Amino acid sequence: MLKPEERFARRCARTRYWIRKRAKGKPRLSVYRSNKHIYGQIIDDLRGRTLVTASSLDRMLREELGKGSDKEAAHRVGKLLAERARAAGIEKVVFDRGGYRYHGRVKALAEGAREGGLQF
Repeated sequence: MLKPEERFARRCARTRYWIRKRAKGKPRLSVYRSNKHIYGQIIDDLRGRTLVTASSLDRMLREELGKGSDKEAAHRVGKLLAERARAAGIEKVVFDRGGYRYHGRVKALAEGAREGGLQF
């Protein structure tokens, strides 16, 4: 029987396999969710570089948000990430939910990024 960490790693690998197969050169919006905060970054896999980042720990958001572990914080992080991506000239990305379900905070971050102008 697999440990929870091993199952999570397998889900991540399976998700990234399909993302790389369908990305066709588009950058990847990767999500990391901890118990206290949520992080998002846009990565160019061809060059292996992070292009844009945003998290609930950013100074702009930390002052406005009471805590970084709710759906409202995830939504605001998604919007901030989209604004920074648009400023960097990125409009289309592939969404990488990692091993997480598209539900709750992960879904809120994705909807915030869409509202901010990212297409995926």
